[in-house]
Amino acid sequence: MEGKQHKRPALTVDGVLVEDEKILLIKRGNTPYRGMYALPGGFVDYGERVEDAVIREMEEETGLKTGISRLLGVYSDPSRDPRGHTVSVVFVLNFKYGSLSAGDDAAEASWFPLDDLPELAFDHAAIVDDFLRSE
Repeated sequence: MEGKQHKRPALTVDGVLVEDEKILLIKRGNTPYRGMYALPGGFVDYGERVEDAVIREMEEETGLKTGISRLLGVYSDPSRDPRGHTVSVVFVLNFKYGSLSAGDDAAEASWFPLDDLPELAFDHAAIVDDFLRSE
């Protein structure tokens, strides 16, 4: 393997936070999918555990402190992100404390009824469907 260069997918995380039959979504402030809603999440920093990354991203994008309830799944379809091959580790989270406020690259953070969701970016509609089936 020495001397060979291998292309590698980027590693991301997403968080599913549901309270009172509502799910927390962010409106994307950046491309791709600028202006569309998505689950809070983002890229894992080098040297960072995915568990720490999802907690960090949730707080940066929504202002909320959360904890991990469980792993929902790993989503790795090479076409899931138009920027290139990304693999997302998705966690179900629980609310600890904080006040909802959009930050980082989220233009807005809002709660949506699980039975009345906007169109979602990336493969996030499939992720939400998987969550609903897992409950």
